[in-house]
Amino acid sequence: MKKLLNTVYVTTEGASLRKDGENLVIEVEGETRGRVPFHMLASVVVFGGLYLSPPLIGACAEGGITIVILERSGKFQARIEGPVSGNVLLRRAQYAASDQPDEIVRGIVLGKIANQRSVLLRALRDHGDSLTDQQQDCLQQAGERLGQIMRHVAATALDTDQLRGCEGEAAQRYFGAFDTMLRSPDPEICFRGRSRRPPLDPVNAVLSFLYTLLTHDCRSAAEAVGLDPAVGFLHRDRPGRPSLALDLMEELRPVLVDRLVLSLFNRRQLRAGDFTVREGGAVMLSDEARKLVLTAWQERKKEERMHPFLQEKAPLGLVPYLQAQLLARHLRGDLDAYPSWLWK
Repeated sequence: MKKLLNTVYVTTEGASLRKDGENLVIEVEGETRGRVPFHMLASVVVFGGLYLSPPLIGACAEGGITIVILERSGKFQARIEGPVSGNVLLRRAQYAASDQPDEIVRGIVLGKIANQRSVLLRALRDHGDSLTDQQQDCLQQAGERLGQIMRHVAATALDTDQLRGCEGEAAQRYFGAFDTMLRSPDPEICFRGRSRRPPLDPVNAVLSFLYTLLTHDCRSAAEAVGLDPAVGFLHRDRPGRPSLALDLMEELRPVLVDRLVLSLFNRRQLRAGDFTVREGGAVMLSDEARKLVLTAWQERKKEERMHPFLQEKAPLGLVPYLQAQLLARHLRGDLDAYPSWLWK
């Protein structure tokens, strides 16, 4: 159990949640693991196969406490709410903000670029002794340019299109140095730029696979707090596109996905033989390699980091839900600005 932003997250498979007086009680194998008074709760988020007692569901519905049910993978299944819901007001605020999204987009872009820069500087710090002068210069120059873009974004009144341009240049600089951070002995494991549909090399194959999983988690997070995952700010609206989910994932991609991909290749957990090339050049993970990546992904999500705004430690897997809640609070007017998640 983890309690953050007046939300209880229950991730233990087989846990039981029940009502005891005016308290939510969490039990695992008959042992009480947590007890939270209802008056301190706004929502309960449960992952996987858990038991929810009917009296608890009734008490939460009556008290205005939302219960969100997600699959073990994080896929959204359902929300349980009482008869009165503020979602319509939240979504109206979301739609209104999407017409003038500059400040929200600024926060997203700053968070993403800051985290990309941190990945570059961490690689330079961790592997600097084994890099050539040219490789060190590549990482150093990319980090410096990202710092310049960050300062420009923070200090200049830019509209959304200009902010998108800054984000695009930062991404180009960042991925331009990505190959320098790879330490695999296999010549096939290299990176020459992003290729998506289809991925044309092993690195892009893993990046695309994990970006899909992260998008999935961010969409569930948006739905969990009552936001419309299709209406974003940085990403333009398109039929079938979860634009808000793509917005939420931007500042998380460098830390949750890119660092994991680099680790899998640099620790030689993934090798060239773990990939196959299909007709048309698409590179795909083998079944065994996919299982390895999924296991590493789940372990990555368990790692805890200090949330820079909340000043509390939280598992990385809960960060999309925390950011969705903070965005909802900003849209409701409870926060002056959307606080980015920064990796330090």
